[in-house]
Amino acid sequence: MLNKTIAFIGSGAMAEAMLSGLLRQGLAQPGNLHAADTRPERANELKEKYGTRPFTDNHQAVASADVVVLSVKPQRLTDVLHGLKNAIPAEAVVLSIVAGAQIQKISKGLKHNAVVRSMPNTPAQISEGITVWIASPATSEAQKETARAILGALGQEVMVDDESYLDMATALSGTGPAYVFMFMEAMIDAGVHMGFSRHISEQLVVQTIKGSVSYYEKINQKADVHVAALRNQVTSPGGTSAEALYYLEKAGFRTAISRAIWAAYQRSLELGKEQPIHIPESHPKEEDNG
Repeated sequence: MLNKTIAFIGSGAMAEAMLSGLLRQGLAQPGNLHAADTRPERANELKEKYGTRPFTDNHQAVASADVVVLSVKPQRLTDVLHGLKNAIPAEAVVLSIVAGAQIQKISKGLKHNAVVRSMPNTPAQISEGITVWIASPATSEAQKETARAILGALGQEVMVDDESYLDMATALSGTGPAYVFMFMEAMIDAGVHMGFSRHISEQLVVQTIKGSVSYYEKINQKADVHVAALRNQVTSPGGTSAEALYYLEKAGFRTAISRAIWAAYQRSLELGKEQPIHIPESHPKEEDNG
């Protein structure tokens, strides 16, 4: 890995998370990391922070690359692919983190067969993320291991064998931090409404969530326990938890979460230029509250 040249096409927050993670874990040398961006000030900013090589020309950035990371906005991908068509070195692997972009589109657009499609999430910026990924049939085992090492710098990684899982992961884990932050925001605001200072309310909520996740992980190291069993542990008959959960169920909390994730899934398909799919009859529907 140390001798591989990795070119980032697009130098946004996730690209920075990847290159900083690679450097932090000693998997790359600064001079072998190429950061290409349409804004020269951004490319130079990364050079100042990490010692990477700045580029504004994508062709120059990928010319000697062993790995080409596509980290642009979905709306810009078609133009980027057109600009890099036939420009990727023959032995390089293309690693995409573009939401909704299918392997076939990337491979056809670049005229390059070794493509890895992945979906990281924002905790990757502190190496606490999780990334779901899949490789095209033309990707060699060595290229897969390179991709695994790069994605491992972001946190956990899960390789799948069906590309449809990538759109599902986009809706569940890729978008997931937004759901968690909104839930935290609602809890913090509720604490302030009751009379806590915002600082104390934030402290209570953050540690409650961190502690709950840590408790779940520790319990599951000993035995496979469903989250519902842990919820039942803190729900005494007629108690405060029971009252709160009754209200959440009555308000359609589960249905709202489920439908939000389903909506994100449909949007991921749309970004991949797939037709939106209809919610099947077996999928939970919104309750009629009259």
